[in-house]
Amino acid sequence: MWERIILKQSLLVVALCCSACNLSVTEANDSAPAPQGEERSAAQAAVDPYAFVVQPEPAGVPPRVDSILQAQVALDRAGFSPGVLDGKEGMSFTKALTGFQQARGLTPNGKYDEATAKVLLGDAPPPATWIVQVPEGFARGPFAEIPKGLNEQAKLPALSYRNLLEKLAERFHTTPEALVALNQPGTRVGAGANIRVPAIANQPVATIEGDARDWGETLASLAVAKDQPKADHIVVDKSEGLLKVYDADDRLIAQFPATTGSQHDPLPIGDWTVKGVSRNPDFHYNPDLFWDASAKDEKAVLKPGPNGPVGVVWIDLSKDHYGIHGTPEPQNIGRTQSHGCIRLTNWDAARLAQMVQSGMKAVFQP
Repeated sequence: MWERIILKQSLLVVALCCSACNLSVTEANDSAPAPQGEERSAAQAAVDPYAFVVQPEPAGVPPRVDSILQAQVALDRAGFSPGVLDGKEGMSFTKALTGFQQARGLTPNGKYDEATAKVLLGDAPPPATWIVQVPEGFARGPFAEIPKGLNEQAKLPALSYRNLLEKLAERFHTTPEALVALNQPGTRVGAGANIRVPAIANQPVATIEGDARDWGETLASLAVAKDQPKADHIVVDKSEGLLKVYDADDRLIAQFPATTGSQHDPLPIGDWTVKGVSRNPDFHYNPDLFWDASAKDEKAVLKPGPNGPVGVVWIDLSKDHYGIHGTPEPQNIGRTQSHGCIRLTNWDAARLAQMVQSGMKAVFQP
């Protein structure tokens, strides 16, 4: 049985009928750039639980005008993440525009001006949103209630999504609240239901040699392509709150908003290297490393899942106990503090994981 969710303005009525199960995962290979996938047919969706089929717009309904959301979708597709796609102008949107402008030789003013829109949207502007049908396999879960304490989380077989709405939000690079705002009150969310979402295209389940932890499925569930541009080095800028990706010619090829430490656990300024990438990782909790850990906490191993402390990816660094990772709270990126590590949204962390490789340089600057 699958959950059914009714969207009622700001109120969500959720009936959960699923329990959590284990999530598997693996390492993926770096490869050449590839375009974002297109929406596929109903026949393909029947065999692919991650294929959402775009539905016709309602007859007689004026087209929606969401120029900021359209720009956010285009920036996301181009690799210059504005973070959560919510149609709002804010610091993450401005930073994404600035990075895109810099990379494309435009005036980096952070303004969504006519020149930027022309380059960003191209001759065939992507829609801001579309209506999709929720695949039955995608709606099946698993789902789980996630307790607050890490020792309690360690008792779960997986740190899955809490419900279908949260899973849909991550798939379309947004938040449950944004999905509620995009849809009419009373909209039902479940297997076979139609729901309006940001226009983030499908990605097929990648076949990855030696994939023991279903990383190919994780990429598809986050709409992230397996093949990404190859990074030569990355720069984490504390003052800007950004992680920037450069190629061998020192050209900016991608950019992601990031949380970069705190006053108690500051970003370790300096030059480091990437030691490796763990996809869908276990999380080894050692309360001795956390200044705010409860005195009652004990060492524990938390199973993988998007709601784990490091999300779906851990990119290990040469600085002991530091890494770049995902998060179960994408709306907080750049707005809260971390224990010194670099946090990205799960979809941005997954994309970065397909770009980096062991031994590459990571520069952390003030």
